[in-house]
Amino acid sequence: MRLHTYWRSSTSYRVRIALDLKGIAYEAVPVDLLAGQQNRADHAALNPTRSVPVLELSDGTVLTQSMAILDWLDETHPKPPLLPTGPAARARVRAAALAIATEIHPINNLRVLDQLKSMGHGQAEIVDWMNTWMSRGLVAFAGMIANDTPFCFGKTPGLADICLVPQLYNAHRWGCDLDPFRRLREIEARCLALPAFDGARPEQQHDAT
Repeated sequence: MRLHTYWRSSTSYRVRIALDLKGIAYEAVPVDLLAGQQNRADHAALNPTRSVPVLELSDGTVLTQSMAILDWLDETHPKPPLLPTGPAARARVRAAALAIATEIHPINNLRVLDQLKSMGHGQAEIVDWMNTWMSRGLVAFAGMIANDTPFCFGKTPGLADICLVPQLYNAHRWGCDLDPFRRLREIEARCLALPAFDGARPEQQHDAT
């Protein structure tokens, strides 16, 4: 497998964690988003949204969108599972994961921030924008997860944890106030103590600068 990735991309970070959790070997193909490499014709041919991650399978199949890739990984490599058994339990985990993937991440995406800059907003305003939406989203996420388990929903990390840790990386990076989120920070620490999460950290990637 080949994973087209960018070291600071939180969506790529999610997929790296899952690949490592499931013990799947892959080749990392760096795509420098700040340099605009996602807009090159060869990358756009792989992913018309001009974003990362992109997972190329050995048979030439191309998968895009991190949440779809995570679903594929769990269906084709079910151990360890990213979702619990039972439709209602699975739906609750997916809802929490999607609260980050669809409600926090998209409005803090690089292309959105670039658009804000083009509209005349300064860096301080943009950072405030990001932190406002991260804080609101994390309040919602914290209210959706279990309150008595080591990880978001159980004794082992799953889909919600895989979405949480990259989002908290962004929160730390931009100075978001995480004092109200003690439980989330505790889960983050437990996750990052695991080799799969530790090895997927942005600073551990070959293209980190």
